[in-house]
Amino acid sequence: MDTARIEAAVLEILAAIGEDPARPGLELTPHRVATAYTEFFAGIGVDTDAILATSEIADETGELVIVRGIEFRSVCEHHLLPFLGTAHIAYLPGERVVGLGSIARVVDAISSRPQLQERLTEEIADALQAGLRPSGVLVVLDAVHGCVTTRGARQTRSSTVTLASRGILSDPAARAEAIALIGVTP
Repeated sequence: MDTARIEAAVLEILAAIGEDPARPGLELTPHRVATAYTEFFAGIGVDTDAILATSEIADETGELVIVRGIEFRSVCEHHLLPFLGTAHIAYLPGERVVGLGSIARVVDAISSRPQLQERLTEEIADALQAGLRPSGVLVVLDAVHGCVTTRGARQTRSSTVTLASRGILSDPAARAEAIALIGVTP
């Protein structure tokens, strides 16, 4: 991450909106934004297959595995404003199971890139499908978008729900059962 370029760009933005980047309160803003962007976009280049490489072959994989309430934050690529949400992940193990923390790390890695919620949902499902080779995957994301709450429509109470399913969990009955167990309304 080129923090010097980010700082220079923030200086230019502050000047472009008519602010004095040297005034008290703003003099450290370029550095603060560069530091924040380093964290916000830490998922760029992260290999989710490597995160899931710790999956183990299991004698008995059981039935549906659901991890609810994985908090995430991302940045909308259209306005570079944050969106915050909760991911609910279900997978039906094939031959492998994974430590549950790995699922949260996959969500974090993919959400830590400039994103659209719709694509984020699909990319999480694809990463889990590729990395675990399960019989099925279901991803449900529910997020509040800064670009909707603070500009334009200013809908402060709205959230967006997206869903992606793969394998057996693409079947409407199986998907409905998993969604009921997750306890969200898509």
